[in-house]
Amino acid sequence: MKSSIPPRGKFRKPWQLLQKLACSLCAFLGIWLIFTTITLVSAAAGPVDALFVLGGSICREIYVAQAAKKYPQIPILISQGSPDPCVWLIFQRESADLSNVWLEKCANSTWENFYYGITILRRWGVNKVMLITSPTHLPRAKWIGQILLGANGIWMEPDIIQERGIPGNRESWLKTGLDVTRSLLWAVVSPIVQPQCSKVTRLTQVDMPAWERQGFKCEQQGNLGR
Repeated sequence: MKSSIPPRGKFRKPWQLLQKLACSLCAFLGIWLIFTTITLVSAAAGPVDALFVLGGSICREIYVAQAAKKYPQIPILISQGSPDPCVWLIFQRESADLSNVWLEKCANSTWENFYYGITILRRWGVNKVMLITSPTHLPRAKWIGQILLGANGIWMEPDIIQERGIPGNRESWLKTGLDVTRSLLWAVVSPIVQPQCSKVTRLTQVDMPAWERQGFKCEQQGNLGR
């Protein structure tokens, strides 16, 4: 009677293949981590290349408009912030240059702020970014930014501003845990896969007459008379 137990050799080859794949993956990740760390250390010592504003309160746009006068050559990316005409009025009131400001309107969450924003920052060749948000947005925004921006070789320098009124961000440890987890997973592929946002507008392209005709509303604390 023949034995139904397969020879040991039939199990060795698949197992050896898996071992080789695991070793190769570990080696690749190790090299990638070393290269990324060196890139980040170098970027940290350099100047800020861009200002990145996370939407949630008009106070953040007011702050970045004032900062734009100090850094007129640095591009500004505002991710899902206040309505376009409100941002336009803020920069006009502050006598800040509008030509270096872009508005991204694809993101619907903090995680998506980075999901779409990183592609734009990489296109600009940014190595060091100043992240503008508020205490109500922490620590989630900081952790997500450090993971996803860091994975793409971009050093992040947080600039935390105080807000009045009721900001648009509400933090919970469950939301933070979920976003940090998917950030760690996405970090592996984000240097390769670059999502494109079709709703990116230069601030100089905002059609104010059209907005005036259809009407718009700005946050009261912006003091824009709207």
